[in-house]
Amino acid sequence: MDADFIRDLFREFGAVQIRRMFGGAGLWADDVMFALITRDVIYLKADDDSIAAFEAEACAPFSYTTKNGRHTLTSYWRLPERLYDDPEELAVWARRALGVARAKAAGKKAAGKKAVGQARSAAKAGVNSERTKTTKKAAKNAAKKTTRKAAKRTATTKRRAKKI
Repeated sequence: MDADFIRDLFREFGAVQIRRMFGGAGLWADDVMFALITRDVIYLKADDDSIAAFEAEACAPFSYTTKNGRHTLTSYWRLPERLYDDPEELAVWARRALGVARAKAAGKKAAGKKAVGQARSAAKAGVNSERTKTTKKAAKNAAKKTTRKAAKRTATTKRRAKKI
């Protein structure tokens, strides 16, 4: 599918941005990805409430195969074939997918802010979780390793300088 075809297909929905990714493309509106395209098939973002509509149209979720087997991504479902010839109805489905994507994005932002707030509260209270201890320990070990490597390089450089 070329970009002009996709823009024409979503004309009733509104402006879309097409961004290449992983051998396919993502469809974006208002800085939110609401659909993906791979192997000339469009998949729309779905949630528990909208999946029934896709199932009623006999559509399947996005799936792909790796060396570890087949994986199914149930958050994106195949666009019903009839919508390729019905831009007005496609716009309705695309708006629903955009709404799902916006809600998901807002949920991620809220969850991230909540985690940051909890970490700050714990730090103020002097609480040290096991995760924080593990992270600090890993950072300390990485710093030691980096320091040892730097010292080794310096010693090697000095030896080489003496030979010259």
